[in-house]
Amino acid sequence: MNTVLVLGMVLTAGIILGELGEKLGFPRVTGYILAGFMLNPDIFHIVPVSFVESSEPVTNVCLALLTFSVGGTLALGPLKELGKGIAFIAFGEAELAALMVTTGTLIILPLIVHIPDATFMATYLPLGLLLGALASPTDPSATLAVMHQYKAKGPVSFTIMGVAALDDALGIINFSVATALAAVFSADTALHVGSLVAPLGAIGGAIVLGVACGLLFHFVTRALPHAPEGLYIVMVIAVLSLCYGVATLVGFDQLLATMTVGITVVNFGRERDRIFRLIEDYAEPLVFVLFFTISGMYIAFSVLLRFLPFVLLFVVFRAAGKLSGAFVGATLAHAPKPVRRYAGWGLLPQGGIVIGLALIMRQNPAFIEISNIIVSVTIGATVIHELIGPITSKLALQRAGELPNLGHRTEGH
Repeated sequence: MNTVLVLGMVLTAGIILGELGEKLGFPRVTGYILAGFMLNPDIFHIVPVSFVESSEPVTNVCLALLTFSVGGTLALGPLKELGKGIAFIAFGEAELAALMVTTGTLIILPLIVHIPDATFMATYLPLGLLLGALASPTDPSATLAVMHQYKAKGPVSFTIMGVAALDDALGIINFSVATALAAVFSADTALHVGSLVAPLGAIGGAIVLGVACGLLFHFVTRALPHAPEGLYIVMVIAVLSLCYGVATLVGFDQLLATMTVGITVVNFGRERDRIFRLIEDYAEPLVFVLFFTISGMYIAFSVLLRFLPFVLLFVVFRAAGKLSGAFVGATLAHAPKPVRRYAGWGLLPQGGIVIGLALIMRQNPAFIEISNIIVSVTIGATVIHELIGPITSKLALQRAGELPNLGHRTEGH
């Protein structure tokens, strides 16, 4: 089967199941992932394994655009206006989710699943660090859809969207650090100063590269003030591909670099509103269908079934960290009672960037022994989160009194 035909099947299946999922009340991303399940070589053998193995360039460009968009939410002006409450909640829920999942992995996973030739330092500790980092990010799209559908408005809604803008960035930073440390433990080498300095260099270099590429984009758009809108999209993809490629070549963190491009553009670009609107309107629909459908084709079902009990525990540990972290952060920031009680429930959905992080990890030779476990657990948990996330978000916003179309309680106002 030729590659163009497979690509057509991927897009067609993704569109059909995405729209069907939305009509049934689920986020489109759930439909895209299910379409990937249907085309998975492990299931129906329609799509050749060679297509999935050669799809990394496509998923990498999609990831560059997704992380660019994440960086585009971090405009300094609005972040200052959001105040310390948003920062406290974001830090609390992102870091406690990571801590809970890491701790749970180290304690529970060896008891429920046997991994041949596994050792604590070289297998379970890297698994714990990486899965913990993957627990941090939130996918705000499901909560946003609920807000738009029911015209939600109030401090809980405002807080959830502000926190979601920050915790993807925290998740990428957590993952960058966890990847560097996990690579050291996977190689079963001694931890020394050099092994800690190298990861910091990769993170610092990624930030410098991202700022440089963002400023390059800024100056190019200034030199072409009357460029047609379609050309802006081409320029974004060109700069992000260069940034991602250079980061890969020199060993910098690719996703942190492309996110930094977005941060630079949104804070210094003259055409920033126009650029991110174009990406959202014209590029993201294609990126989402391609990325999530292909992601579903990566999952190893034999591994998923074997680790299914742990997938459920991952969801539980992450939810405990998100809810307790949001409550602690909101309490420290003296947030209103409804924010303390309900904001965490709107931060449970997960998708987008977390699958991208898992697929990037899969390309690292240091994790060849555990990559299928991490990808399968992450995608399995994402499907669960995308199914329950809209329900918990709706109930939380309703109880907080911010869904006027459904009636409300005025607790704590």
